[in-house]
Amino acid sequence: MDNTYDVIVVGAGHAGCEAATAAARLGAHTLLVTMDMNKIAQMSCNPAIGGIAKGQIVRECDALGGFTAIVTDRTALQRRMLNIGKGPAVWSPRAQCDRPRFIEEWRHVLDATPLLDIWQDEVTELMTEQPATEQNTPPHPGQNTGKNHRTTPQVVGVRTLWGAEFRAPAVVITAGTFLNGLMHIGRHKHPGGRIAEPAALHLTESITRHGIRSARMKTGTPVRIDRRSVDFSLMEEQPGDKKPHFFSYLHDSNETKGLKQLPCWTCETNERVHAALRRGFEDAPLFNGQIQSIGPRYCPSIETKLQVFPERNHHPLFLEPEGEDTNEMYLNGFSSSLPMEVQMEALRHIPAFRNLKAYRPGYAIEYDFFDPTQLSHTLQSKLVTGLFMAGQVNGTTGYEEAAGQGLVAGANAALYAGSMGSALGGNRGDAFTLARDEAYIGVLIDDLVTKGVDEPYRMFTSRAEFRILLRQDNADERLTPRAHSIALASSKRLQRWEEKRRCIEALNSLLKETLLSPASVNSLLEHLGTAPLSHSVRAADLLARPQLTLSLLSQHLPDFGAKVDARCLPTLKEEATEEVEIKIKYQGYIDRELLAAEKMRRLEDIRIRPDYDYSALHQLSTEARQKLAAIQPTSIGQAARIPGVSPADINALLVLLGR
Repeated sequence: MDNTYDVIVVGAGHAGCEAATAAARLGAHTLLVTMDMNKIAQMSCNPAIGGIAKGQIVRECDALGGFTAIVTDRTALQRRMLNIGKGPAVWSPRAQCDRPRFIEEWRHVLDATPLLDIWQDEVTELMTEQPATEQNTPPHPGQNTGKNHRTTPQVVGVRTLWGAEFRAPAVVITAGTFLNGLMHIGRHKHPGGRIAEPAALHLTESITRHGIRSARMKTGTPVRIDRRSVDFSLMEEQPGDKKPHFFSYLHDSNETKGLKQLPCWTCETNERVHAALRRGFEDAPLFNGQIQSIGPRYCPSIETKLQVFPERNHHPLFLEPEGEDTNEMYLNGFSSSLPMEVQMEALRHIPAFRNLKAYRPGYAIEYDFFDPTQLSHTLQSKLVTGLFMAGQVNGTTGYEEAAGQGLVAGANAALYAGSMGSALGGNRGDAFTLARDEAYIGVLIDDLVTKGVDEPYRMFTSRAEFRILLRQDNADERLTPRAHSIALASSKRLQRWEEKRRCIEALNSLLKETLLSPASVNSLLEHLGTAPLSHSVRAADLLARPQLTLSLLSQHLPDFGAKVDARCLPTLKEEATEEVEIKIKYQGYIDRELLAAEKMRRLEDIRIRPDYDYSALHQLSTEARQKLAAIQPTSIGQAARIPGVSPADINALLVLLGR
């Protein structure tokens, strides 16, 4: 058995799958270790991908060469574009997926990836060695030379429950909720990483012995319902989009499975439901002290909703399919760890569920995570060289956030392994990081390593200060060329973007060179309720009006529509026209954000040594010195985003660094 690799990935959830395939794409001989090969990329909670801001992350993963979007498109049961009534900065694709097929498709991807092996086992120990003694060199100005300065241990591999040892210079931990996982249903609690799956009970201690801080978080999941017991006539149907959006930029070449498109359903709780739930509060793990850790504020349990919003007499619920060939359905909005009999009694007070049958109750789970401020932007540990972390072990929640981190961690693990002189060669050591104005994934990682977490981190569009630049439609423009430059994205993906870019340029030229007279378009403008023209204008200027679209203009002027068709490949027309329209209508906002991003980059370009000694800088506030020492920012831009570091501290730091 070959036990020597370039990269080892521990855990085959959404972060682990993206990390392993990313590392292998970069040429790293990669091992993916999972406790259950039948649960690869398991959707532990809702079998849905995307949503507000999360959909943008999946599009970015696809633009970077990842596979979450492709697997989603192949297994989607329903597709919707959320926030379509608002500005394009917050348009977010979402898909309800077939849970079993999602696992199956990801397994196909892994099995078809060269240089990637899978081993079924539990990793119990991170193996490290102390590096050879460094040569005596004089310290640079600002270098920390105190007594606490020590050599950093180096990862050399992992050891498993069954005694197997695998060696590699880079290890990526993507263990999800399995690290010392503890599940709760009422007063009953049991170790486990997911329902009916064991917890990983030893790995945390193997990592924290190196000074890496860990803490506990909590999440939960709802009851699963048998659709045959539901009266759908008492619910409101929620269909998918008639003209669906796909996640992957390669969707036209996907081998789609032709899954039947299924509706979701909505209903509400009521006062009788709430009364039944409150009768179980005495045995609620969240309220009786049984659970001490912090849960996600933006996805609260039903019992938390009743406590936080006592004036509300109803809460919305969404019943969503788990698969094309199963009766199992997911009750979104009803996460709970109350006793199972309390959950069932309460739900039967909802008319549609009066004859309720369930497959299993909701439950809560507590698990270990590690302080992400001890990571760099490559997601490599600052305390253990060659150790990378991604997903819920970094304090995040959500498949999409995990996938984005996994992709970055896997790529950087491969680049690091190359720099260590592995089989990749010694010329692959440059780090791959994403800035806040480049990607939501960049915002996510910067927030984690700069600010840390005090609750499970979930991405929102409001977290991104440059969200008009980080739209879901232009992720390929932002990221594919960069990803291709390090072989993270394939030549096929780059070619696809280049074809789309040529379509966009051709359409822009057409719109700028085409003059439209009042006689040709005034009838359409009056029909749309917008002011008629008094003189001829360029099509690009007219398209800036919010009421008008390129599609409407093409339908009204068939000759112009024929020119549009001639300028763009049919498979790319929809994506290209969408991006062209957005840039025309929102050019002022885009220009303003580009200017702000440029100002931010100037601060990012002022670098700080990662081991700078801040203790002697008494011109800074005490809090600033403590925070800067703890985070060790790599630039003035990052330092300015650390909570507790004021603008006055940054100004002083700029002066001191100048000296």
